Amino acid sequence: MPSTLNGSTTASNTQSSFSSRSVFPQTPSFTLDTFSDRNFIVKDFVEALSDSAVPASRRSGPASQSNAFDPKPLIRSFEHALHRMSDLSGDLELRENELSGAVRRAEAQHTNNIQTLGRKLDQTVDSFNQLDASLNSDEYENGGNAVVKIGERLEELDRQRQRALDAKFLIQCWMEVSERGELYLLEDIRRSGKGEGKVRCAHIARQLSKISQRLDPESWSHVNGIGRMVNGANGANKKDFDRRRGHHNTRELIEKFSETLEKDLLKSFDEFYRRQNFDGMRECANMLHDFNDGASVIGAFVNQHQFFIDRSQLITEEIAGDVESWERLADPDADPPGVEPTLQSLVDEVRIVVQEESIIIKRAFPYAEQVLTKFIQRIFQQSIQQRLETVLEKASSVSSLAFLRSLQAARSCISTLIDDLKAHGLTEHPETVSPQMTILLDQQFDDLFVPYFVGSYIEREKRSLEELYSSLLFKFTIYHSRRRKIPTTFMKSLAKSGSEMLASARDAYVERLDSSDLAPAQKRMLLRVAGLKDSESARTQTEIEITEQDGILSVDNAKRMLKWLAEAVGRGLELSGGNETAKDVSALLHLLLTNMGEIYIESALDSASDMASTQETSKTEPELSYLIDLRSAISTMYLLSTSIRTVLIPLASVNVAVRREMEKSSSVAMDRIEDKVNSIMQRSIDVAMTWVNKLLAQQKKTDFRPRDDAISGSGTWLEQLQTPTCQAIFTFLARFHQLALTALSPSPNLTSLLTETAISLRTALLDHFKKFPVNAAGGIMVTKDISKYIELLKGWDLDPSFSPSFEVLTEIGNLFVIGPEALKERLKGKKGGAGVGAGVGWDVADLRPYVLRREDAGSVGVQSALSAL
Repeated sequence: MPSTLNGSTTASNTQSSFSSRSVFPQTPSFTLDTFSDRNFIVKDFVEALSDSAVPASRRSGPASQSNAFDPKPLIRSFEHALHRMSDLSGDLELRENELSGAVRRAEAQHTNNIQTLGRKLDQTVDSFNQLDASLNSDEYENGGNAVVKIGERLEELDRQRQRALDAKFLIQCWMEVSERGELYLLEDIRRSGKGEGKVRCAHIARQLSKISQRLDPESWSHVNGIGRMVNGANGANKKDFDRRRGHHNTRELIEKFSETLEKDLLKSFDEFYRRQNFDGMRECANMLHDFNDGASVIGAFVNQHQFFIDRSQLITEEIAGDVESWERLADPDADPPGVEPTLQSLVDEVRIVVQEESIIIKRAFPYAEQVLTKFIQRIFQQSIQQRLETVLEKASSVSSLAFLRSLQAARSCISTLIDDLKAHGLTEHPETVSPQMTILLDQQFDDLFVPYFVGSYIEREKRSLEELYSSLLFKFTIYHSRRRKIPTTFMKSLAKSGSEMLASARDAYVERLDSSDLAPAQKRMLLRVAGLKDSESARTQTEIEITEQDGILSVDNAKRMLKWLAEAVGRGLELSGGNETAKDVSALLHLLLTNMGEIYIESALDSASDMASTQETSKTEPELSYLIDLRSAISTMYLLSTSIRTVLIPLASVNVAVRREMEKSSSVAMDRIEDKVNSIMQRSIDVAMTWVNKLLAQQKKTDFRPRDDAISGSGTWLEQLQTPTCQAIFTFLARFHQLALTALSPSPNLTSLLTETAISLRTALLDHFKKFPVNAAGGIMVTKDISKYIELLKGWDLDPSFSPSFEVLTEIGNLFVIGPEALKERLKGKKGGAGVGAGVGWDVADLRPYVLRREDAGSVGVQSALSAL
């Protein structure tokens, strides 16, 4: 193999020295390693061949014409390189053939190895199947089934042997305690300090106790026994020996040993608990479960818990909160401040403690749910119940409303606590609590609040509302009591029952203020609601300053009453649980109808009715301002009806009988109020028309039959727009319309009132114009008056059926101003047509009385017109 062009360092140095010594170029030399080098680049390889073909003198010398390009060296160099690469290609092909042959031989050997291993694997599988078949086959006595039977038999023998050893040890312990009064064997196991040994001691002690009951019944016949109890576990010096009976008191010895063992386990449990060694706690708890089902260890864990130690020092803690907060709690118009702070703090602490301790209990006790049950019962029955009773006692000393609000807030707060504990899962965390724990939590919650809801709850609500309603309506009742006098007529005697109701409500309120069990804070609140300074002024009612405003219905007061009722209803739904909802709502409905319906609304309506009746005989223009009170009465009635229909009655839907009774009583009350409103409206119409008739009676005959000198005089008569009587009626009825509009607003009631008034006015006017003789000039004044009346009535919101009446009135006015020929034509036209006042019940013949009042009624033309009728 020739030397390489870029081979070893020695070859390169030799070539370099040769090139520097020779003036002729050297042929290139390279091997297969030249092309297998990872740094091989074809361009560099070709440049190296080119450089080796050109002499050094030519490469470095200056270019001239004599040194022209000579391709021959390059040709020779590349030819030599091609021959060398051809040789290398042949060598490479030989090496490739050798390697291919080696690969074929290796593949053949690998195939043989695979076939050999496959045959061995098949032999192994066949051997395993034969072995498995032999083990499962019944034909072989020494098969697998026999082996299993032998194993089970050995296990049974081992258990029998262990039972025999246990029985032997138990007999030895019994002989020891019954004959010598000692328990050294058990003491040795107990002092060993091993957990398994203590568990075994507990089992043996329990078995010894059963043996003692059967073999030594005399030691169980007396509670204290005849022999004396010793201080040690063993009956040393034979102090447990019953000399009279001749044997030892086995019961006392066994119980003393069990007590000592239990104390040791409890002590170990406490030490593990202080070091937070949950495995040790669990082992001790498991052993102690054999002693009265773990009651001792559960009691020790619960009683020594730091939560109860800290809380026992806070039992006598005073209720927090300033005076302003408690007064706001007793104020029916203020929003309640929420849960009492110390109770809220306790509930928050209980939430954290129970969630944390449930994790510890789960790790420390094999029977975690039993321990958690005792822990939760202790918390609810001691800590929460004591604080709840303290808070409610304080609230009850403030006012009945404060008690009810505090009860609602406390129940909501503790209900949230129960829901949070259920959601947390406690020992089942992060899952929800078990069904047994859910029942326990619900039972503890019910036990806290059931005593407050059995029988007396709705009575508390009614008493609270009665106190508030009596306070709010105190001045109102006094005002109307003073207004009402001794009945002198039959109608007034019918209203006597209303006066008696007002008096009884007032007296009940005064009696409540004088009650010794009424808290000072509640008394102040009731006096504030009533607008009084002190209770003395309530007793001496004649000294109370009462104004007209105190006797007027107030929609704001009605809203306050309904707001108080809504709060009571909502609280009842939350607290009572829905068992007696229908009956409770029925009781509240009757309370509302009595106070807001009868005492408040009906008293105000009775007052308005009395004022209307006094105005009927008034010699002066009647005062109709009482109509304004109708607006408040109707609005209050609407609020009352809406509240009953949408709130109270639907809540009684579960009890059909109660619902029907509520609907009936509310319907009767609403009908009674509506009848009184209608009565006032009708009396108002009568009062207005009585005064209108009085004004019409003052109409002068000369108003429609002026003398000639009055017409031809200064001309003032002709300048009058209407007669004074018409102007007075217009002014009065315009004021009546304004009062009615203010009282009733645009409504069907207003339309009905104005339409009835308009019909009565139309009737009065038609009768009125039949009474006065009218000359030609007076006819003009008649038309002016009628136009004024029509102008007045068209400004009212009347029923459309009244529209033909305008035509009748206009026609009556025209009868006095048209000439005889025109009158005759008009009467003929009316007779041949639909008639005058179609839809009002008028006929053409009804026009005769008005025509006869014309001054020229006796003339030939007018008589001719009348003959046509």
